[in-house]
Amino acid sequence: MDTLSYKTVSANRATVNKEWVIVDAQNEIVGRLCAKIAMVLRGKHKPSYTPHVDCGDNVVVINADKIRFTGNKRAKKEYVRHTGYPGGQRVTTAAQLLQKKPISIVEIAVKGMLPKNKLGAALFRNLHVYAGSEHPHDPQQPKAINLNIIK
Repeated sequence: MDTLSYKTVSANRATVNKEWVIVDAQNEIVGRLCAKIAMVLRGKHKPSYTPHVDCGDNVVVINADKIRFTGNKRAKKEYVRHTGYPGGQRVTTAAQLLQKKPISIVEIAVKGMLPKNKLGAALFRNLHVYAGSEHPHDPQQPKAINLNIIK
């Protein structure tokens, strides 16, 4: 075979085909779901994946308030934040955060699985999380995706 007859094709912003997908988080385990969402946001499920380009899809997550933790994580897992003032470290359990702001559990988990640079920030803007089953993205016609088929 002539090795000069084929070339490696690298995607760029003009050639990327971005789609809108919807994911139902009801009764799904947090970490497993968020790992697959991060993979779809990154575009690793596509054959045209390029590491330095935003070639992933826009992901809409619904029913984030019905997400599930395994074991005793609902009571024991802690989310730490800092106010910026001396002695301003605040700790919240997963049960408290799920009751107060359920979308942040999915957002924090997915954000931690994305690159920590400008590309990661751009990819995170493609994630839209909603606590209930209603969302304002019907005009984009998102297609339902089964994350269990993605490895």
